[in-house]
Amino acid sequence: MEEKENKFILNTEPKDNPDESPEEPEEEAEPGGVPDGRPADLTADPEPEPEPEEPDLTMDPNGQIQYAADTPKTAEPEKAPKPKKKSPVLLILLLILAIGSIVGVYFVINSNQKPEQVTVKDPLPEEEERFKADSTEVLFDKETLPRIDASLATQPLTDAFVKNFTGKTTAEMEITYSNTHPGYVKLINNEADLIVVTEPSEDELALAKEKGIELEVTKVVNEGFAFFVNKDNPVDSIKFDDLVKIYTGEITNWKDLGGNDAEIIAYQRPENSGSQTGLYNLVLKGKEVKIPTVKEEVELSMAGIVDYVASYDNGLNSIGFGFYYYVNTMYYNENLKYIAVDGIKPTYESIQNESYPILSAYYIVTRKGETNEKVAELKKAMLSQRGQKVASEAGYVPVK
Repeated sequence: MEEKENKFILNTEPKDNPDESPEEPEEEAEPGGVPDGRPADLTADPEPEPEPEEPDLTMDPNGQIQYAADTPKTAEPEKAPKPKKKSPVLLILLLILAIGSIVGVYFVINSNQKPEQVTVKDPLPEEEERFKADSTEVLFDKETLPRIDASLATQPLTDAFVKNFTGKTTAEMEITYSNTHPGYVKLINNEADLIVVTEPSEDELALAKEKGIELEVTKVVNEGFAFFVNKDNPVDSIKFDDLVKIYTGEITNWKDLGGNDAEIIAYQRPENSGSQTGLYNLVLKGKEVKIPTVKEEVELSMAGIVDYVASYDNGLNSIGFGFYYYVNTMYYNENLKYIAVDGIKPTYESIQNESYPILSAYYIVTRKGETNEKVAELKKAMLSQRGQKVASEAGYVPVK
């Protein structure tokens, strides 16, 4: 083995007597020198040193001896240098980067998730362009518009829908209306595809069941069921429970309601008319109605009941009822006044904010399971932002 600079070759030959343990020679280093056997020219510093400690010998992997000067002492290991303090500015930057990364990951994950489907009462989902409020796109022509019908009170609403969705009037589209009950009959018999009417009566539901038809009823606009008297009647407000008693025959004199000592003439409408069905469903709610005492107390038309109550001869002691839109807009008579129910009069605002006690609606009615896609499309258009704007501009109270 070759001798390397500043290193001794370790003698690995066995002693003459292998049973005897070798004794460590006791050597003293001379000032400025090294232990015996080490060349003097290997001394790094020839100048005298104060009492050097006995060097420790170690062997490197090549079999070379190393002195303590070449290797750190195990007795007193060097302490690791203290880490330098990081700049506060750097720490802030690192914190900002970390927060930004977390936020970025959050939005990436959530952007790939589909929103849960929820059921809500009024808010609309994102509308197609053609169904947005300001759209004027033609949706139907004479060939594609479903067969429609309407009640007397909803004919202006249906007219407005047709004009907006087709660009033509109902006359140009050759549409004719019947009324509430005839409209239901036509729908059940597959002579109409969609009707805009009041809710179905017991007889109309029975007819649908008999024919094996299930009706799908969807609210399209809000409405109020109103009671009215002659403008000279001193009674301005009636409690809801007292209205019920008038039409069941329990209250028969105006003096019981704070009015004149006179018999109450309570007008009604024919069976299956929209307003008579409203009386049954919205006011009496299962209670038996008083049978009219004279034929004149059952008026065939809404216009007729308005005229009778508004007249001086017949109307001073009478009371009638009907849907707010018709009486207030379609057949207004200045000789009538609305009765407040539990202190609240029917108005556009009280119906819209639902403070008026007797709320009703007009409905889109179709056959359940209808396969004509244009029927569903027309219904969607009526309920869209565009359709509800049309309803509002026609004077009806929109549902959305």
